[in-house]
Amino acid sequence: MPQLRRDPIVGRWIVIDSDHPKEPKDFPKEDQTPSHAAVCPFCPQRESRTPPELDAVRPNGSGPNTSDWQIRTIPNKFPALVHEEPMEKEGIGMFDVISGYGAHEVVIETPDHNRQMADLTIQELVLVLNQYQRRYKALASDARLKYIVIFKNFGPSAGATIEHSHSQVIALPMVPKTVLEEIEGAEHYHLSHGACVFCTMLAQEYQDKDRLISENNSFVSFCPFVPRYAFETWMMPKAHQAHFADLNEQGVHDLASGLLDTLNRIKKCLSNPSYNFYLHTSPINYGRPNCYHWHIEIIPKLTRSIGFEWGTGLHIVPTFPNEAARYLRDAR
Repeated sequence: MPQLRRDPIVGRWIVIDSDHPKEPKDFPKEDQTPSHAAVCPFCPQRESRTPPELDAVRPNGSGPNTSDWQIRTIPNKFPALVHEEPMEKEGIGMFDVISGYGAHEVVIETPDHNRQMADLTIQELVLVLNQYQRRYKALASDARLKYIVIFKNFGPSAGATIEHSHSQVIALPMVPKTVLEEIEGAEHYHLSHGACVFCTMLAQEYQDKDRLISENNSFVSFCPFVPRYAFETWMMPKAHQAHFADLNEQGVHDLASGLLDTLNRIKKCLSNPSYNFYLHTSPINYGRPNCYHWHIEIIPKLTRSIGFEWGTGLHIVPTFPNEAARYLRDAR
């Protein structure tokens, strides 16, 4: 019989389709073989085809916008929001409008066109995560910005338009609704129970055990009890922490190790699917750090949303999270 489950953070309901459970082999496969290196604007020696860089890791101390780089951050050539225009607010009848003020950056994770994030070494991914932190802190210094989201689209089904491995950083003049719902739910839970809902969730995962995928000294990955998508996976610091940017050197190393492990399990188990991941952290200058707990959500693109899901907000998930976690645990 199908099962309805309620998310304890935001109150969202989902449906587990237990009558037609899907295994990894039942999902469609995509060819992720790189094929556009000859015209890729993110490859070395094509720096003039991108906007001038904002930051970079250059092992040999070479100058900006030259080809000797390991990681490179540039403004998005087609930004969702722009940093050059003033932020203006107005009302149009019943509607609120803000000019498209913000920032949109691209972090090019490696100079090698044929390597993806899952192919990096731990130390290489440490440098990428350090770049995330530097860009976060630089953008957070602008008092007009309220929230910064770091995310990655891998593969065509996940919306990647350039196959060269990269991730993105967008700074917003407001806290987006999805994050605000999490924060308000976390604050309500803290007020009602005197505890962090995310820490309580981790304790439940350790008690149940069957949704855990892997862990190291600082991080744990698991399939949440109330997923929205098949094989949805979360990574969360074991110790309570509200802000990703506060993660210390050892924590960054452990995050790199855990994220590589998790991405490679997904890659092997699900035949290298397209995926999105995004980092949910506290808003800039958030005043109630005891309530919120930052984390990464990884969404393999295995199914498409249907009318029922768009019309109700209730996602139908074809694989029980404990079964998804078992497949991912077994992937080596």
